[in-house]
Amino acid sequence: MNLLRTIKTGDDLKKLSKNQLPALAKEIRERIISVVSKNGGHLASSLGVVELTIAIHYVFNIPSDSLVWDVGHQAYTHKLLTGRDDRFDSLRKFKGISGFTKRSESLCDAFTVGHSSTSISAGLGISVAKHLKKDNSKVISVIGDGSMTAGLAYEGLNQAGDSKRDLIVILNDNDMSIAPNVGALSSFLSRTLSANYLQSMKKDFGAFLKSLPGIGDDIYRIAKKSENSFKTFVTPGMLFEAFNFDYFGPIDGHRLNHLIDIMENIKHLNEPVLLHVTTKKGKGYEPAEKNPVYFHGVSSFDITTGCSSTNSNNSLKADQSLNTSANTLNDKNLILPYPIPTYTDVFGKTMVDLAKQDNKVVAITAAMPEGTGLAQFAKRFPERFFDVGIAEQHAVTFAAGMASQGMKPVVAIYSTFMQRAYDQILHDVCIDSHHVVFALDRGGIVGEDGPTHHGLFDYSFLRSIPNMTIMAPKDENELALMLKKAIDYKGPIAIRYPRGRGEGLVNYCAKDSTAEHSFTGLNSNKNPIQKTKEIQIGKAELLQDGKDILILASGRTVQEAIKAIDEIERSQKNISIALVNARFIKPLDSGLILNLASKIHNIITVEEHVLDGGFGSAVLELLVDNGIFSKGFNYKVKRIGIKDKFVEHGSQNILRSEYKVDSAAILESVMEMVE
Repeated sequence: MNLLRTIKTGDDLKKLSKNQLPALAKEIRERIISVVSKNGGHLASSLGVVELTIAIHYVFNIPSDSLVWDVGHQAYTHKLLTGRDDRFDSLRKFKGISGFTKRSESLCDAFTVGHSSTSISAGLGISVAKHLKKDNSKVISVIGDGSMTAGLAYEGLNQAGDSKRDLIVILNDNDMSIAPNVGALSSFLSRTLSANYLQSMKKDFGAFLKSLPGIGDDIYRIAKKSENSFKTFVTPGMLFEAFNFDYFGPIDGHRLNHLIDIMENIKHLNEPVLLHVTTKKGKGYEPAEKNPVYFHGVSSFDITTGCSSTNSNNSLKADQSLNTSANTLNDKNLILPYPIPTYTDVFGKTMVDLAKQDNKVVAITAAMPEGTGLAQFAKRFPERFFDVGIAEQHAVTFAAGMASQGMKPVVAIYSTFMQRAYDQILHDVCIDSHHVVFALDRGGIVGEDGPTHHGLFDYSFLRSIPNMTIMAPKDENELALMLKKAIDYKGPIAIRYPRGRGEGLVNYCAKDSTAEHSFTGLNSNKNPIQKTKEIQIGKAELLQDGKDILILASGRTVQEAIKAIDEIERSQKNISIALVNARFIKPLDSGLILNLASKIHNIITVEEHVLDGGFGSAVLELLVDNGIFSKGFNYKVKRIGIKDKFVEHGSQNILRSEYKVDSAAILESVMEMVE
């Protein structure tokens, strides 16, 4: 019998006996593995919380009781148990269901999430609001041990414990190692001591002690201290008790009967409660259990072997990095003699080369050494590598402190997560113009992870800050050159580069060679052969001169502009186009842009970024401030970028086409102007 198909709501789940739940868990794992193997997604974390999710839905009444997931990428089981099994094959596909919880998708998704460490604060807010509305339903916030490294989580714990609000926090611990005997003892004690009658006796006895005249408060404190000392001896819960949470655990997160028993007990408590459960990432799928890092966020793969199925010769093993692939055809249909590296690869390998030459170079990341390409740096220079955990704000201020002492810190954080540290960038780095290099990976459209992960706002929130310099490379060669320039620069400087593979250009980072190796462009005459040379701050690159239309492109959209121009040339249309690779979002190359704009009155700006406050806005400000439009000419200006909306999830190519930031959109704009 297919149990999963019978479940549309929590009431359907509760009709099953406890003996049927392990079979349901097995079906759910098979369903998740099947879909993620085709669509990609967050596999290891989702497989690890199957039993925990079943227990929550079995005990609580979702959505009347509010369930808040932290990050949300582990909520696949939650989606399957809340009426989305029939749509689950569309997971992370364009117009399909999201890979994260999303309020607009289901009433059972209490909060839209995507960034870590928010669930306690959000859950507390929901709990307080329910109290004000005289709503006695429960709030359950699930948070992982990784997310507990962020200050935001402790700010939430602090207020929740101080206010004594009715909130259940479930700590999903899939990293701590707890001795089996300690785990077994604490599990037994937690399930026993959380029983209603014992909790009631505890409160009554506490009230009795306090009522004793003269000595009551002192005796109560001694009794409480003794209880906490005992708990500390048998559990790791002292920290949470210090926040005024009643701590229970650790509980084996894969034993459904234990999970259900203790949740039945604690759901009757009307105070802050923290339930500590231990789970195994990738549970039930051996390749994911053996390599949870690879299967954290994975592309499509073969279920039998665990090998990537995006690889043409199917030789990529699950224990290899996602950042290598089979040989790929470039634009001239040449098979390259080596794998095309990703921008992340190039960044990581260039960092190693630069660190060899300069012992002041240090690398900082926020719990993403593999994702940011710094794993090799960490191995080669462990004393100069710092993973601060999920604490972007701290990472930036920490870097500013190092820079104040003459070090050269490179802070590598995804664009979308750097948003969390805006105040620190402005206040701690830029006011004193500390030399901190910001490496913003995943700039632009990211893909299937959706609106919480697209890096579409960095130009806007960075270029308004005094002393900040912003660069965007057109290809992997320029990324390496820009990183070298940024290390040698004095002051705050950011490099923003996209997710995915480069353009297939020979690069010293792609081989075991030195920084003196020449760069050789292979894919277009507009990606010219470049010798290793210094990029000048604020200087753009004129890739092609022309007289009819001026295209000013930033970052990877330069490649889209090249494709559009190539298409125009192949169609033999007599249109003369000047193409500029801006290189710098701030400062703009005012000399080059103003000179070209004085002669070419049809101007197109292109960026993979929101239009409000972005690159196109900067160009318009430059033109207006210098009186270009007041000279009596009939100018036409078209800004290509993301309009004032959040971009949904889907493949990068589909989204670029849908939101009109690809070569077709540029070609369309060119034809509209000339017609």
